[in-house]
Amino acid sequence: MRSNMASREEKNRFSMMIMEMAISERIDHMDAITTYCERNNLEIEVAATLINESLKSIIHCEAMDLRYLPKIGKLPI
Repeated sequence: MRSNMASREEKNRFSMMIMEMAISERIDHMDAITTYCERNNLEIEVAATLINESLKSIIHCEAMDLRYLPKIGKLPI
């Protein structure tokens, strides 16, 4: 019996598609997710379960830069 949780491979595949879309269309990753969902008739809530830790980190940094989240100290990389 398969649970409703996405596998690590599915999360990585989805996150890579979003990262590639963000680069190719020159949009931020949050917009890439919403665009992907609109184009593929996918609910945002479902997409949220497919985001891996790497993409979550990128989205978190973008949200801080856009002042959606309070800034916290981060090392210059």
